[in-house]
Amino acid sequence: MTTIALFSGQGSQYEKMGLDLVKQDAELESIYEAASEALGFDLFAIVADADAQTLGRTIYAQPAIMATSLVCLEAAKKRGFTYDAVAGHSLGEYAAMVAAGMLSLEDGFKVIKARSEAMDAAAAAADGAMCAVLKLAPAEVERICAETEGYVVPANYNSAVQTVIAGDRAAVEKAAEACAAQKGRTVMLAVASAFHTKFMQPAADAFYEAVRDVKFAAPKVPFYSNVLGGVRTDFSDMPKALAEHIVSPVRFTDELAAMQAAGITRYIEFGPKNVLTGLVKKTLKGVTAKNCENCETLEGVLE
Repeated sequence: MTTIALFSGQGSQYEKMGLDLVKQDAELESIYEAASEALGFDLFAIVADADAQTLGRTIYAQPAIMATSLVCLEAAKKRGFTYDAVAGHSLGEYAAMVAAGMLSLEDGFKVIKARSEAMDAAAAAADGAMCAVLKLAPAEVERICAETEGYVVPANYNSAVQTVIAGDRAAVEKAAEACAAQKGRTVMLAVASAFHTKFMQPAADAFYEAVRDVKFAAPKVPFYSNVLGGVRTDFSDMPKALAEHIVSPVRFTDELAAMQAAGITRYIEFGPKNVLTGLVKKTLKGVTAKNCENCETLEGVLE
């Protein structure tokens, strides 16, 4: 059975996520210590004590989700879990890079600090929004976006019946209304702006300048890319590739198809909530999909 480790994206955060794993195994707190050293603030305290609104800020949410994902993975590895490939959804690609050996733990948090700060600044400068559209085919969502006045585009291709749209808030709301009129179900997302759109170009530029000298190793296992919708084989300029990632759609549906074609049959998601697990179950047949976010779910992925 071929196993892939998947890593959660932004918006899945919640208060005190994953802390029961740290309480059970104090050695896991070293991940938060490395994060806090790189970030310049106490990340453990943010996860343990911050309210939902504070935790939802991009500068906190991104490193907090990444730390939680890596705590979950390390807890599973200490119990014998192994994996043959990695992938992440948006932010999750950074935990995936650490898991694949492309970045050290310390460099992983230095890079996510640069990303979260750049995206937080870009979000504050633009009134962007994101909305999940369910029960409509991606082509129909694309058509509606194209016909809507203002700037709104598909940003995340999550499944055959779930596409996230993003752009100017007013245009997103208009497109969401049009999708609802076609029997689609719409859910506004708890994010700070229109991620994976041109609204994030200032963030991409600032991020690139901040990380252009960071050294990335080739992955020890196949690394699936949101931008490519398949396995990335060119690692010659990862700062440029990751800057492009900030403004490009997440082609997760294509990634899942490529994973299945490669013979992957077991999909284990590490991090808060089980969003990716749900997408796998809705998209692929005949595979195993489980999530690990706490002590209870840890036992399930080890079976």
